[in-house]
Amino acid sequence: MPTRTARTAWTGGLQDGSGQVELVSSGVGKYEVSFPKRSADDADGTTSPEELIAGAHSSCYAMALSNEIAQAGGTPQSLDVSAAVTLGPDPAGGFRISRIALTVRGRVSGLDEAGFAAAAAAAKAGCPVSKALAGVDDITLDAALES
Repeated sequence: MPTRTARTAWTGGLQDGSGQVELVSSGVGKYEVSFPKRSADDADGTTSPEELIAGAHSSCYAMALSNEIAQAGGTPQSLDVSAAVTLGPDPAGGFRISRIALTVRGRVSGLDEAGFAAAAAAAKAGCPVSKALAGVDDITLDAALES
């Protein structure tokens, strides 16, 4: 399996500095980052490590769930997955990712609600990004089929 890379060029201190994250492997873009915008309610066109983790987790989870559905004998027609990643204080000092909420709504043939829920739980446990984020105490899953 290949290794993927990203690079960040940062200038200045934590509060007055800023950086640019470049997705090197794919070449699809460069994105501005700054700590004040990272910790603000309005990102104002700037991304953050948490948003990038949310993108990684939601896409990885969608792939894992499509596989689990097929393994269970179903056919995924559409999956709408979101990941909400929360930055919070770390009791040991500083900050940490305190919570991740995965939400998925799916249109699937060949599985009932219980089969979908089982596939969703297996995907949460088996997704490589979920495994990498195992240090997050609170990763929740809200999974439901849509008609």
